[in-house]
Amino acid sequence: MLTQALLVDDSRSVLNFLKRHIEAEGLVEATTFLDPVEALTCARERGFDLVLVDYEMPHMDGISFIRTFRALPGCADIPIAMITSRQTDDVKMEALQAGATDFLPKQPQSVEMTVRLRNLIQLGAAVRKLNDRAAHLASEVAAATQKLGEREEEIILRLALAVEYRDNDTGEHTLRVARYSRIIAEQLGLPARLCRDIYLAAPLHDVGKVAIPDNILLKPGRLTDDEMAVIRTHATIGERILANSGCELIQLGAQIAAGHHERWDGAGYPNGLRADEIPVAARVVAVADVFDALTTRRPYKEPMPIELARGYLVENQGRQFDPACVEAFLSRWDEVVEIAAGERATPFHKAEAPLTPAMEAPAEGRSPEVVPAS
Repeated sequence: MLTQALLVDDSRSVLNFLKRHIEAEGLVEATTFLDPVEALTCARERGFDLVLVDYEMPHMDGISFIRTFRALPGCADIPIAMITSRQTDDVKMEALQAGATDFLPKQPQSVEMTVRLRNLIQLGAAVRKLNDRAAHLASEVAAATQKLGEREEEIILRLALAVEYRDNDTGEHTLRVARYSRIIAEQLGLPARLCRDIYLAAPLHDVGKVAIPDNILLKPGRLTDDEMAVIRTHATIGERILANSGCELIQLGAQIAAGHHERWDGAGYPNGLRADEIPVAARVVAVADVFDALTTRRPYKEPMPIELARGYLVENQGRQFDPACVEAFLSRWDEVVEIAAGERATPFHKAEAPLTPAMEAPAEGRSPEVVPAS
């Protein structure tokens, strides 16, 4: 591949001489400009391995050109030689401070110019090889990092699905909660990386259920107080399972597992946190988890019509749920409906009765019964 050189001089005869001289050995392809402003425009659109620029030019002198060129993306290390007959100490110092690599005497057929030019061509080629190698290594690192991330995500998802299969033979609850959580996080305006991490960590919210006996977890009826106490331990157990991890996703999963049954009004468990004391990821997943629990079939209940579930969220924002999370969820209601309809085994198109104020909040995976309004 030929070394690409950018030549800038307001003298056409000098440009022609430089072009012939630099291309003589067939190793360089030169692009010439009389106007330094046009040269900079070109440099913004394509890459060069070497730059030769005159010191004295109209509109912009060589030092200003070098300073501007150095500020362009990917141009910090490109060799730049300033061509001048005024090689005073002040000019040299100013040029070097601007980013010049070397100086070329403005003397045609100068032996010094020939030697310096050859060295600059070699340097430009070497810099390009180093940059190409660095880009290749960066690409390999990015690919390896992506691969590790994908494996990390797969392990987390499979762990969550293993837990979910204990009381849901499809594991789809895990995936829906993740999708709902991403919608809420995005609408809250959280950073893109945090939205992604909440989406990936949300499926770990019920990992503590691995320690809950089947006769309680799968009980088809209402739980006793003692059984409820056992169910409630899944939040603390989940946090313990995921605690002290070096993986940021697992750390976030621990926050979610511990906090997704806390309530905005402080009446939740296990720690009775309230409002902003509850980690934002846990507040997000709390809305997603309850909505999906309401609208899907479980061993102990039939699914609630989707509009009734929406009404439940509205009824309980500011009490059970962070109002901002509920508003974020409902702001993309069409997407929510698509996710719910696409994943539920039995679609529900209409609510049969309005939500009543007497409806109790769902707890421990037991959703409230739908009571027709009187």
